[in-house]
Amino acid sequence: MINFRKLFRKKCAVIGMVHVKALPGTPQYQNNIEKIISHASKETEIYLKNELDAIMIENMHDIPYVQSKHFGPEIVATMSRVCTEIRKIVPLTTPCGIQVLSCGNKEAIAISKACNFNFIRAEGFVFGHIGDEGYTDANGGNLLRYRKMIGADDVLVLTDIKKKHSSHAITNDVTLEETAKAAEFFLSDGLILTGTATGMPAKVDELSNLRKSTKLPILVGSGVTEANLENYFEADGLIVGSDFKNGGVWSETVDEERVKKFMGKIRTLRIN
Repeated sequence: MINFRKLFRKKCAVIGMVHVKALPGTPQYQNNIEKIISHASKETEIYLKNELDAIMIENMHDIPYVQSKHFGPEIVATMSRVCTEIRKIVPLTTPCGIQVLSCGNKEAIAISKACNFNFIRAEGFVFGHIGDEGYTDANGGNLLRYRKMIGADDVLVLTDIKKKHSSHAITNDVTLEETAKAAEFFLSDGLILTGTATGMPAKVDELSNLRKSTKLPILVGSGVTEANLENYFEADGLIVGSDFKNGGVWSETVDEERVKKFMGKIRTLRIN
């Protein structure tokens, strides 16, 4: 909790998602890396203007996703380029994070180390599951050993539990609370609670139950909107993507008016 609190100082920190356009080698790539950087930079500037607490970069347009063992070097290279340019415009006092899909946790640690980023969102930290792109095995042990090996201990690893877009039938006898305890035992820096899919709200009672079962920081990682924000205000952080986009659709561009409304509401909640 100490490391998380040092990085995220405000109550219920808001982390704005920058969904990087499709990268080289993926089906929707548009053959222009400069446009990818420009788009990501413009959305970052909107978040900075509206005083979000942190920025997170993700290659969500790289659909259909493949597991990290199938990545080409162009993915890490381009994400590193984007993150380098983002870090140039984001003050060092504003945390930056990254997720590399799918399950590119080591790649995210390496990019963070190289680009002065502060945290990653990690999939598959504890317990295996079946995702859209196939089976994901637990990787917490290997990931934290890699973090130690490259001297990136200052990069926080925030971990999904019972991850969205996944089947958890093989761990059906392991409760959400037990999963959280396992992640805590495996030295996670924070837990991410989600709904079943992108844009789908997490269950409010699950957030309350997790509070009772773990000392780790808890973030809500899907489905938070300006309309339901009060339901999740007890969380330590909110990862918001879809609600900041035109029409509330993750694949659209950031709508500054939606960002303003959301941030205005959370400032009011913090005061009250």
